[in-house]
Amino acid sequence: MTDKVLSKEQRILRVLRKVLANIVKDATPAPGMPHTFQEKTFHEIRDLFGQNAEREAELAAEAGRVMNEKPYYTDQPRNSAAVTVHRTPRKKPD
Repeated sequence: MTDKVLSKEQRILRVLRKVLANIVKDATPAPGMPHTFQEKTFHEIRDLFGQNAEREAELAAEAGRVMNEKPYYTDQPRNSAAVTVHRTPRKKPD
């Protein structure tokens, strides 16, 4: 889906989700290293992701879109394929 179809609020929510995910990725320490975030911050980030997802789902439902759409690559093999069935000509009775 293109950004032209999305409302301004939907675009803001999408950018918010991406930026928040990047902040979490950048702030995640290497394995075994201590975290810089406080426990309260973890819960607030988790709540923000949840509230963002809820609002995106509400807006999608209002627009009549489904939220289980998954991106795919054009060269990705498909799970189904169209098959042409040829009928063999029937034998004429003698």
